[in-house]
Amino acid sequence: MYKKISAVLCAAILAAQTFTVNAEDVAKKVSKGDLTGDGMINVTDISKLAAHVKGVKALDGDIKSAADLNGDGDINVTDISILAAHIKGIRTIDGKDSTPIPEYKTKAEEKLAEMTLHEKVCQMFIVTPDALAGEYPMTFADSYLDNSLSRYPVGGFIFFAENLTSESQTKAFINDTQAMSSKYSDIPLFFSVDEEGGTVARCAQKLGTTAFYNMYTYKDYGTQTAYKNAWTIANDLDSLGFNLDFAPVADTWSNYNNTVIGWRAYSDNFSQTAELISYAVKGFRDGGVACTLKHFPGHGDTEADSHLGMACSYKTISQLETQEYLAFESGIAAGADMVMVGHITMSNIDGLPASISPTMVNGELRGKLGYDGVVITDGLGMGAVANYYGSAELAVKCVQAGDDILLIPADLPSAVKGIEDAVKNGTLTEKRIDESVLRILSLKEKRGMLK
Repeated sequence: MYKKISAVLCAAILAAQTFTVNAEDVAKKVSKGDLTGDGMINVTDISKLAAHVKGVKALDGDIKSAADLNGDGDINVTDISILAAHIKGIRTIDGKDSTPIPEYKTKAEEKLAEMTLHEKVCQMFIVTPDALAGEYPMTFADSYLDNSLSRYPVGGFIFFAENLTSESQTKAFINDTQAMSSKYSDIPLFFSVDEEGGTVARCAQKLGTTAFYNMYTYKDYGTQTAYKNAWTIANDLDSLGFNLDFAPVADTWSNYNNTVIGWRAYSDNFSQTAELISYAVKGFRDGGVACTLKHFPGHGDTEADSHLGMACSYKTISQLETQEYLAFESGIAAGADMVMVGHITMSNIDGLPASISPTMVNGELRGKLGYDGVVITDGLGMGAVANYYGSAELAVKCVQAGDDILLIPADLPSAVKGIEDAVKNGTLTEKRIDESVLRILSLKEKRGMLK
């Protein structure tokens, strides 16, 4: 590496200068590496050495001896490399290691280095406060929640309608829960909600924030309406204390027998969905909350409801590339913070729900679409996966597939233990856990949450 660096550096210098060794130069006291005798070792010395190697101007006498840094009797690119490494503070002239130049670490990297395996694994979960505390419904932070957070310092919470009674109650619940969590972790929590507008709008329905029709209603109103609707939703959520929304719906309503997406979609046309979604993502961003594209690779062509049981897509990869992927690609390009992977069984690809499919997550979403942000699962208590896998097994399969955040497992303690045991027995590596946690922490840093 240093040979390449030196060669480039020397070529530039040689092109601009002509080197001479006059009587005054020779009279100076030179030493190993200090070919000019000025008491400093810098690029001027590299220039002299390079001039000799290039045959521009030969060194002789004491200067030639000082330039033979490895003592092999020859002056060549090896000596240039040694000199360059010394200037960079990586090696001393005598070949010993010196203190390397410290590498810059992000706040996320610093936090990750301080965390235990248990803390890392817990950071990968977003749960309901009810499930964590074992009380239903929860509307304020109490001692049960406090005790549970001390044992499971999760990455965040999702609130449903039953957790919301008024604006003041919601703000207090969020603020008190964050303060409670800070006793056990200095990593702030995600506070999330499903606020799509229309039929899926917890805050509009319970707290009286801005109400919208389903997004499909606005499909022909243009991109600025998609932007303004998303901005308004985000601004409302931000004022309540939420920092993450599980919206927008990037599915296209392409199957009119679909029972779960329908009017929640932005359009029934793949290209139009893609155009509107990109503006919605920008609206959420400017409105103040992180947003989530859902449900990869596309839930709009299924007939069954994955909340209840298996929901199949019969699309091939080539069909997805020209249809469902368009909206996810445009949303990713617009800066979406998360992508939610659905429990959609890909019947003509690998026969697995996408959320536990390495082909769909690591291969298609991360590989083909080039997405390196946070991947979150749909709720793990949904019938499409919970009917077939226990919480521990399901959690491990999700991590193996490439998911970063596991949403609402049926049994959090079992899911956490499943991942920890998988690391201990070698099924998963801690490096794999670190990859997910670093993405999560990096997003929290990007959103200004890490201090």
